[in-house]
Amino acid sequence: MQKVSVVIPVYGVEKYIAATVQSVLEQTYKNFELLLIDDGSPDRSVEICQQFTDPRIKMIRQQNRGVSAARNTGIRHAQGKYVAFLDGDDLWLPEKLEKHVAHLENSPNVGISFSRSAFIDETDKPLNLYQMPKLKEITPAQIFCRNPIGNGSAPVIRQEVFEAIKFQNNASSAEQCYFDEQLRHFEDVECWLRIALKTNWQVEGIPEALTLYRVNLQGASTNVNKQLEDLEKVIEKTRSYAPELVNQCANRARAYELRFLARRVVSLRDGASAVKFAHRALATYWRIVLEEPRRTFLTLAAAYSLWLLPQSLYRQLEDIALKITGAAQKRRILQDQPR
Repeated sequence: MQKVSVVIPVYGVEKYIAATVQSVLEQTYKNFELLLIDDGSPDRSVEICQQFTDPRIKMIRQQNRGVSAARNTGIRHAQGKYVAFLDGDDLWLPEKLEKHVAHLENSPNVGISFSRSAFIDETDKPLNLYQMPKLKEITPAQIFCRNPIGNGSAPVIRQEVFEAIKFQNNASSAEQCYFDEQLRHFEDVECWLRIALKTNWQVEGIPEALTLYRVNLQGASTNVNKQLEDLEKVIEKTRSYAPELVNQCANRARAYELRFLARRVVSLRDGASAVKFAHRALATYWRIVLEEPRRTFLTLAAAYSLWLLPQSLYRQLEDIALKITGAAQKRRILQDQPR
């Protein structure tokens, strides 16, 4: 039974970290180490982690340097054949590691195994919405534009993959890096894209929704302007070694991100900004209407409805749409289950 190194960056998650750690300890797959990377957390997160006494848990401390640096520290300390990442406010279902290890053991060409994810709110309540990405035959262009892995708590990765892409952060440091510590957003996409372009490892998903991804509107993902800045950094970095891909896909990637940000600010109840981002998406790459007509028109409908309608009527329409969407996604997950 191969060991899995589970890496959890710990920073400002005192409200959630106990449940996150517990979701790892309740895994049906028992051969793991849990590396808790204290990234200079200012709250009680570390104190809460220290209440767990499981011998598989290791606490590693560093000054605050961000999630990429915390993941890099975890990878450098990892002793497992596989490395799994879990953000400090997300959760795993109990069979998460067991199913990913089986997938990797049975698929020698797969370097990154990921799962679908279900959304939960700040109180752990299921939102009945799912990330439903493509699972097989994933290309660099699809990673660049759509990030099928979805979030940082979904993948389990072979240690060999990181050995193939490691680099030194700067000339004065001998420290090996894997994620780009200059990025606060898209650091995962940049890493997955580098793996897809610079190695022969395949990226492949399994159909179960084994990760519970928390929708936290106060989190870093709401900083929309910084997200766009970091996307441009990823585009320029990728251009340095894969110019043809960037020339083909950069505007498409920008448009998909702008459409995502439109939906994000809809969640923040900012209708005017949602309309602005939706228009920018279409102006940047209008073919998203043809490539994903349903999602594009739903985004436009949500943005304009929020902007123009009374809040009470908008909430009623939103509730109906969420129920219809959630039911359809759940049916698809059930249909995709192996028999």
